[in-house]
Amino acid sequence: MAEDLVLDTAIRDWVLIPLSVVMVLIGVLRYFVSKLMRSFQVPDPKIVKEGQVIVRARNLRAAANFIPPKSFRSRRVYFSNEENGLLFVPKGQAQNAQAQMFSDPNMAMDMMKKNLSMIIPQTLTFAWVNFFFSGFVAAKIPFPLTQRFRSMLQNGIDLSTVDVSYVSSRSWYFLNLFGLRGLFSLILGEENATDDTQRMMQMSGFGFDPSKSLSAEKDGLDIVQHEWALPKFEHRAEAVLKKLVN
Repeated sequence: MAEDLVLDTAIRDWVLIPLSVVMVLIGVLRYFVSKLMRSFQVPDPKIVKEGQVIVRARNLRAAANFIPPKSFRSRRVYFSNEENGLLFVPKGQAQNAQAQMFSDPNMAMDMMKKNLSMIIPQTLTFAWVNFFFSGFVAAKIPFPLTQRFRSMLQNGIDLSTVDVSYVSSRSWYFLNLFGLRGLFSLILGEENATDDTQRMMQMSGFGFDPSKSLSAEKDGLDIVQHEWALPKFEHRAEAVLKKLVN
């Protein structure tokens, strides 16, 4: 049977609160350090142009039924014809996004800086927490949990008799590491550089491939079934007025 523990207030004052404050300060410091290390990159005009073409094609698909059929067909030919359409990409001109990323030294250097700004603070902070705060029961969750959460919430405590709702100091570190995204969004704004989960996903991904996006947008525009909605507006308005009157 799980035992109920009485947590000392000194653990709250000297373990729980300092650990939370340090994690917040480290996150803010990492944001400004990564901002200083970030180099300014001039955007490629070709990539910007292709992105604008994709946005225009999406707007055409979204508002296709609000223009006459002849106008829609001419715009679709302008975007997706096989000779000089803006969305048509010849097979020999398709770019490899992975090779393009590794061929740019500035992009590789920025990626290395981002990885270092994430790995070094995490390693030092985990070593500090493991040395000073290892083995403490820092907090208790105010609702019951199943045994599956024991390995996540009681990292560093090898006692099966302790209730699962108790949180160890090491687990509290990991909860702060991955759970402070909302707080950093309030403090630093939505476009902050302290989201570790998003950065880990970026580490495994590669650059933007415009040729695939252009081809996908071309296929989506080709299958659009145009149905002009303006001639039916009078009938819709009449039906709405009849419902209101009745």
